[in-house]
Amino acid sequence: MAVITLSRQVAAWGDEVAQSLAQQIGYKFVSRKDIEKRIVELGFPESKMPKYDERKPGFFASLAKNRDEYLNYVQMAILEAAALGNVIIIGRGAFAVLEDLPNNVSVRLVADEKTRIERLKKEFNWDDKQAKQRIAESDQNRAGFHQSFYNVDIDNSSLYHAVLNTGYVSVEKTAAIIADIVKETVTAELEEEGKKKIQEKLTAQRIINKLYFEKKLNIEFMHARIEKNEFILYGVSDSPAIVQQALHFIKEELPEYEVKSAVSIVQDFKTY
Repeated sequence: MAVITLSRQVAAWGDEVAQSLAQQIGYKFVSRKDIEKRIVELGFPESKMPKYDERKPGFFASLAKNRDEYLNYVQMAILEAAALGNVIIIGRGAFAVLEDLPNNVSVRLVADEKTRIERLKKEFNWDDKQAKQRIAESDQNRAGFHQSFYNVDIDNSSLYHAVLNTGYVSVEKTAAIIADIVKETVTAELEEEGKKKIQEKLTAQRIINKLYFEKKLNIEFMHARIEKNEFILYGVSDSPAIVQQALHFIKEELPEYEVKSAVSIVQDFKTY
């Protein structure tokens, strides 16, 4: 039950590699549209997707509660997909959401600028200027998205198990290399550890979503982590009473865990 996460540059043949890999090893390919559809099904307004979906939110959008809502929904969609097992998830910062998953193999797909330009020109019948503009816009948006939502540099090669250049290696060969990495590194033991970790992450995210969407508790940047028998809540709030409400709710929902707070109390903290 390995989970493969692909990060890609535009015109680096991300979807093509994912489809070839899925065929070679019999995994399910969870596409961008699949994740987008699930985010909307979970409750995020489809009309607001263009403000956040793999792009850096504008100044006011980054301050709005819709930003945190989007992040909660996209993380839930990614975790649900990962829980299926034997899946390939592309984009949306999946590699960052699942970075500590023992059975995750994360791969970055890139290509040289000349190759990317030629691919876009051929696909869309563009000239050089149009292709270069698309590349610059896409690279900026994806870098901004990952920095804003996950605080990571998408071009940092150390974040991935492998970085492959599809300008030099064919789609089929790229997929075969990834398949070999999965075969050589993901053991049965890691698969079992990964299953447990995914369920813990899903449990934590479901609680966060209930606190955020049902209880509407005013804790910003709220997230949680489960470690052994401990449930640890993180975030920023100006009210210890609200934090206590959250802890009480978690204890009622998850009596089997010891619940702890790592929420920062900041007086006069302003939310938007």
